[in-house]
Amino acid sequence: MLGRSEIFRAAAIILLIAVFIATLFAINRRPSTPAAETAPTVAPPASDDLTSELRRCSALGPQDAEDARCMAVWEENRRRFFGRPARPLPLSPPGAVAPATPSSGDAR
Repeated sequence: MLGRSEIFRAAAIILLIAVFIATLFAINRRPSTPAAETAPTVAPPASDDLTSELRRCSALGPQDAEDARCMAVWEENRRRFFGRPARPLPLSPPGAVAPATPSSGDAR
């Protein structure tokens, strides 16, 4: 014959199974909501060419690692990643070299 503790253990197992089945039944009876309605729509900026510039810069070889335009594009990418506001990209053409600007310590 079963002891008192074995009966309680069996009753607890049956109760847990019944709760599990009732939960599954309740979940399946809920009406499903379409995911398209709840998803927010975010339109990408129309004038943002950062992605194309990042692709161009990543395609450059090691000899072009010091490209001034690419350095500016990577800096802007880091700014946006860390949540800072977006700035416009430099307007120099992809093949042009940016003019050297003296730092504040070099100006006389």
